[in-house]
Amino acid sequence: MDNDTRKLTEKELKRKNDFEKLNAEMQQNGYKTKNIIINTQQAKPLCLLIMLPFMALAFWIYHNLNGFDLDCLSLGFIAVLLVLILCLSILHELIHGITWSLFAKNHFHSIDFGIIWSSFSPYCTCSEPLKKWQYLLGTAMPTLVLGGGCTVAAVMTNRLLIFLLAEYMIVSGGGDFLIVLKGLLHHTDKKESVYYDHPYECGFVVFEK
Repeated sequence: MDNDTRKLTEKELKRKNDFEKLNAEMQQNGYKTKNIIINTQQAKPLCLLIMLPFMALAFWIYHNLNGFDLDCLSLGFIAVLLVLILCLSILHELIHGITWSLFAKNHFHSIDFGIIWSSFSPYCTCSEPLKKWQYLLGTAMPTLVLGGGCTVAAVMTNRLLIFLLAEYMIVSGGGDFLIVLKGLLHHTDKKESVYYDHPYECGFVVFEK
C-alpha cells in the first residue's frame, strides 16, 4: 500500500492516528521506531521469485503422484475456480486475524479487516504490538494453511481444481513471505523489541530499546 499513490480511507486514517499516539507513548518509554515498508509494485517480481520454489515443489509432488488430467477443463471449471479463489482470499485474511488475535491482549478487538477498493484487495491488520515470532507466524500462517493444506488435499484426492487453488494460494502469499523474510533478516542488539503491523502500508514497525 503506497501512501503517496492513494488516498487513505477513513479506517486507515483512524489507525494512523492511533499508531501515532502509540508511537509517542513508546518513544516516551525509551523505544526507538524502525519502519520496514514494502513497495508492493516494485516487490512483485521478488515476491514471485520467493514463492517459485514452493510452487515448483507442489507441482513436482502432484505431477509425480497423480499426473495431470486436463479433460476436466471447461468454462464451468474456471467459474468454480474463480469463486473458490475469492472465498479463499477472504479466508486468507481471516486466518491472519485469528492467529494474531490469539497473541493480542485484546484478542479480536485488536484486529481490523477491510478492502482496498482501488485494487479490490482484502486485508487484515493488527493494532497491537506483538513479539517477533508471534507477528511473523501470523503473517505466514494463511499461506502455510491454505497453500500447504490445499497441496496435501490435491495430492490425496487427485483433483486438478484443488491443485490450482493450492498454487494460487502459494503465489498469493508472496507479499506475506517477503515480510517474513524481512523480519527474519532484521537483527538488533537491543534487549527488547516488539513488532507492530503497519496501519496503512504493506510492512511493519519495530519498536526496540
